[in-house]
Amino acid sequence: MRRIKDWPEAERPREKLLNHGAETLSDAELLALVLRTGDAASQTSALDHGRMLLTRFGSLRQLAGATIGELCELRGIGPAKAAELLAVFQIARRFATKALRPGDRFTSSAEVFRHYHERLRDRRKEVFLALLLDSKNRVLREVQVSEGSLTASIVHPREVFAPVVRESAAAVLFIHNHPSGDPTPSREDLEITSRLREAGELMGVRVLDHIIIGSGDYVSLADRGLLG
Repeated sequence: MRRIKDWPEAERPREKLLNHGAETLSDAELLALVLRTGDAASQTSALDHGRMLLTRFGSLRQLAGATIGELCELRGIGPAKAAELLAVFQIARRFATKALRPGDRFTSSAEVFRHYHERLRDRRKEVFLALLLDSKNRVLREVQVSEGSLTASIVHPREVFAPVVRESAAAVLFIHNHPSGDPTPSREDLEITSRLREAGELMGVRVLDHIIIGSGDYVSLADRGLLG
């Protein structure tokens, strides 16, 4: 096996990046720089591993959603390299998502989608968030209510509105993702939203919207007139 450092300088990913910029590297070459080393036992280079990962998962987007276990199924990819890959993808997500600050405002469902899309689109489980707002619809705090398949027992009004009461929020905005990538509301989504809206009315808290995020698209129940 020829090691990458034995290749002609113009063909080495690191030297290509330094001389011509990161944008000139292929996806496999970028992965090779993260992985750094190959596997002597199987006579594969870091670039070979990068290509194998893309072949196995199909794209960087799908690779970003892989688990440690799935990554380690590939020969030469152990827990350390798997952790490095997941760390890089998490950095990318955080870079793409501006942190919410108290006092921030969303003026449309499209703004909410743009803020949460990168963060939620690759999650394997449904994550249900409540965005607590003041009387002028300014952000007070974001709360994760649950993680897992949405059911009435998991997303219960008691659990949802407990932090709303603690923060004296005047309004709330619900956000969750569909791991399938299809943001079409399910029957459970509509039923849970209806129960939460009714609970909010009893407590004097406005439920402004429930936004479901998929892969590249979203559904706003308020925009579609489905809040009831």
